[in-house]
Amino acid sequence: MLLMPPTLPQLIHPRRHGDARGWFTETYNRDTFAALGITCTFVQDNHSLSAHAFTLRGLHFQTPPRAQDKLVRCIRGRIFDVAVDVRKGSPSYGQWVSAELSADNGDQLFVPVGFAHGFLTLESNCEVVYKCSDTYASEADGGIAWDNVGIAWPLPVGIMPELSGKDRCQPTLADFDSPFPYDGRPLAPLA
Repeated sequence: MLLMPPTLPQLIHPRRHGDARGWFTETYNRDTFAALGITCTFVQDNHSLSAHAFTLRGLHFQTPPRAQDKLVRCIRGRIFDVAVDVRKGSPSYGQWVSAELSADNGDQLFVPVGFAHGFLTLESNCEVVYKCSDTYASEADGGIAWDNVGIAWPLPVGIMPELSGKDRCQPTLADFDSPFPYDGRPLAPLA
């Protein structure tokens, strides 16, 4: 069975309802997301804290049959969030889309199967939470190097991002044999 992304990456703008006390927002509703073409079932929530500005996490994915859709949001600080097309045979293979996600804007990025995901913190003490459509599986854990697909990371001149050991030695896109099939939909700009 081929795993097909249910949709392309999408930027979600949850509506906030505010008053003198603050605001309320619905960050996930199965029916609302289904109307957007996002019908996966989320089974795991992750939460990360990056203590330093310009910490880069990515570019990550899980391979089939344990591939993951992700719904990403930043609940403290600001991040530059990226999805890279890694679907074999895609005319937009290696191309990427990005969005600034922040606690202030409340936006979320849906990253479907077939796209590598990563983010760069733009402030200290950023917290990111994301839903996944499959649980973590070390045997399916994969990634590509953050610095070889032409992403315009908003790094100050002369600053290298803080990276994990794993992210320092990911393969290049040219050395990656993608297990993700192309579904006929090239990458499109985020709305």
